[in-house]
Amino acid sequence: MASALRSAILHHVRVPLSRTLILNGSRTTAVRSMSSHGDDHLDKQEVVERVLDVVKTFPKVDPSKVTPDVHFQKDLGLDSLDTVEIVMALEEEFKLEIPDKEADKIDSCPLAIEYIYNHPMSS
Repeated sequence: MASALRSAILHHVRVPLSRTLILNGSRTTAVRSMSSHGDDHLDKQEVVERVLDVVKTFPKVDPSKVTPDVHFQKDLGLDSLDTVEIVMALEEEFKLEIPDKEADKIDSCPLAIEYIYNHPMSS
């Protein structure tokens, strides 16, 4: 009984691992959650490509302006409703539900990429 319970709990435990990366000369810490689910989690590059594709296909966006560092309002001229629509499209693309409290914080590609990459249920 105890081993079955332990196994069920460990199946869902995530252990945060962090790495220090140097990007464009500045140090940054990347955090990646690991799980016992195997290799079914998306890799970072796939998340970046899919997020950019969603943003590029949004009707009010000029695809040539979309980069991994773009801010939805400042760089693309989108309003808050457009941002909500992009977040909803990302939820659909990655088959996950982002709570309103978290969705309100996603206003750029870097934030969307990090949130989705670190979400345990993104696919």
